[in-house]
Amino acid sequence: MALDRQRIVTEAVALLDAEGLDGVTTRKLAARLGVQSPTLYWHLPNKAALVTAIADAILDREFGDMSPPEPDQPWQDWLRQLAGRLRRALLAHPDGARVVSASQLSVTMTAISELAMSTLVTRGIPLRHARVIVLTVERFTVGHVLEEQAPRPNPEGLKDFDMAAFTRRHPTVVAAITDYFGPGRTVDDLFHDCLEVVIAGATAKAGATG
Repeated sequence: MALDRQRIVTEAVALLDAEGLDGVTTRKLAARLGVQSPTLYWHLPNKAALVTAIADAILDREFGDMSPPEPDQPWQDWLRQLAGRLRRALLAHPDGARVVSASQLSVTMTAISELAMSTLVTRGIPLRHARVIVLTVERFTVGHVLEEQAPRPNPEGLKDFDMAAFTRRHPTVVAAITDYFGPGRTVDDLFHDCLEVVIAGATAKAGATG
């Protein structure tokens, strides 16, 4: 099978899914493709270009189609949906948020920002405010998923952890977590509730609701 950029990126995403971002090396990728590492540089000149290509591939699967809100749809609802789609795209792959946050030249992420900012401007929000709102929503979403995908403490690291002492020192934190994650409430709810705070602030910043 001929080696082309699409095949390299597809295999790179598969490698990401198998080993996470730290396992995505040109050596391992070349081995999966049955070529020598220098061969990859004809298509992707360095690791940064490879990570950006993976980021675009991850985002393209969720954002293959993008469109502005319907005329009667509040921009806030549309922006909530966009953030939800971005989170889904990142969670679909190990270290998805790390990949996208490291890819400063992602064409797809730029297209998402372009559509979101132009949508807000069309709704009468000044360009400066539109940019701040969109960046805040995007960065909140990526940052939230970065934490969701961060490695959890292993049992060995927790064996000497004194939960009782921790609770005595931080009673409000522990009580808040316990209270929030009552029956039926999930990490998805936490994302949406936090996003709602961001959107409410964006609405106040824009000085508009339509």
